[in-house]
Amino acid sequence: MSESQVWEAVDAYFTDHLAPDDAVTDAALHDSDAAGLPRISVTANQGKLLQLLAEIQGARTILEIGTLGGYSTIWLARALPSDGRLVSLEYSPRHAEVAVRNIARAGLDKLVEVRVGAALDSLPLLADENPPPFDLVFIDADKANNAHYLEWALRLTSTGSLIVVDNVVRGGRVVDADSTDGDVRGTRAALELIGSHPRLSGTAVQTVGTKGYDGFALARVLA
Repeated sequence: MSESQVWEAVDAYFTDHLAPDDAVTDAALHDSDAAGLPRISVTANQGKLLQLLAEIQGARTILEIGTLGGYSTIWLARALPSDGRLVSLEYSPRHAEVAVRNIARAGLDKLVEVRVGAALDSLPLLADENPPPFDLVFIDADKANNAHYLEWALRLTSTGSLIVVDNVVRGGRVVDADSTDGDVRGTRAALELIGSHPRLSGTAVQTVGTKGYDGFALARVLA
């Protein structure tokens, strides 16, 4: 087998035994495909990781930036208590429509609110509502704005909150300081902000698997 085939085989083994998709998550992926949404959702084992992080965190409130078809939203919302809240921000009305249906079918619509519009417009409006600090923030939207999303995440969280930033490796291109690619530049800015900000302690992990070579960053909000 090629290297990528090995990665995919290992991912399949892990998923089969530790994070198998069920009828709800399968349907979410199927409907997202049928609607022509891009196939960029987290994998099942990554979704399970998000659920576990939220459970370990004891999260009661979650903010997600980038809903797509609601697949990751479902994994995250499953970690919430019955009186929990998840706010998910999605730029595309079409994507949001699919996500809302998927979330409702999962029986999570009472916990989840999908807000449509550019996240950098939605975030100030959310802040104006003065919500309780979010326990976990998952950033998985346009990468060029990652640093801006991280700054807003800091404003909307408090000591002990967890911030997860997806897709930070960019196929290894994240090391290119001279890159003119907006996604690379935005990701580098976010990582450098995590490393330099006095209220953040974080790390980043490289991953391989069905989605190829990528990774994610984790940051904990300090006092």
